[in-house]
This record gives sequence, C-alpha cells and structure tokens, in this order.
Amino acid sequence: MLSLSVLLLQSCGGGYSFTGGSVGDAKTISVDYFLNKAPLVNPNLSQSLTEEVKTTFIQQTPLELVTRSADLIVEGSIIGYEVRPMSAQGNETTSQSRFTITIKVKFTNNLEPEKSYEQTMSRFRDFSSDNLFSDVENQLVEEINQELAEDIMNRAIANW
Repeated sequence: MLSLSVLLLQSCGGGYSFTGGSVGDAKTISVDYFLNKAPLVNPNLSQSLTEEVKTTFIQQTPLELVTRSADLIVEGSIIGYEVRPMSAQGNETTSQSRFTITIKVKFTNNLEPEKSYEQTMSRFRDFSSDNLFSDVENQLVEEINQELAEDIMNRAIANW
C-alpha cells in the first residue's frame, strides 16, 4: 500500500514535496558548502550542516541534486556557535546551559526570483550543566542541524 502511495505521488508531478510545499517547476537544486565564520569553530560543523541540508531536500522533495546551473540554490554560512549559562542556582552556579547555532542563509530561486530570500536562522538546545558540553555536543549538533535544514527547506518551498 505504501509503495502504491509513493508511486502515485511520484506520478502526479507538479513538484510537490512531502512537506506540503511546492517546488513549482524546479527540477534541480544545488547546496553550496556552508562556511564556518563563527568565533567558536567546530571543525565538523560545515560538512555536517551542508550534508544535512542536501539530505533534507533530496529526501523530502522530487529535486535532483546538481553542482551547478540549478533551478534552486542554497548557500550560507555559520555565524554563531555558542554555549551560555541559563539558570542560576543558589550557590552561584548554573543548572542549565544553552547551546545555539546561528546561520545566515541565501536561497535563490532562478525560476521564480520573488521566492528567493536571505535570512538569519538559529536553533538552540538547553542541557544540564551537570554534563560537560563535549559529552553532549555531537548529539546537540545533530539535532540542531536537522532543525535548521528543515527551516531552510520550509522557508524555501512552503513559504512560511
């Protein structure tokens, strides 16, 4: 039954994605490498965010990933990567810390230029200060990257 539904969705055309958005007449997308310009640099973040954005568009839209001359282009940079204390306890320590990744995104729609955008986006995760950041960093980065990739796609094709 599921394969029949997928087949019907694929045969309908019209450029609809699994998110309910529309890619219009676009057939291809290019995702440029997200440069890391944050004051604090995670050496794996550029690669992992770029791959997450690619994966999100490929899995949730009918678009084909290409390296140049694409109908849609996503590019951007990482401009913030920070951990801040949040909740103070009575003994002047913190019980919660907030980890935030901030990116600047430029989305170009070469077929419908009015749908292009430039926007700063950020996502965060709070974690217990009992944990060392290095112990939770990889998991938090993965979760935030997934959300940022969804935000980029939703803004691009669902016009939110």
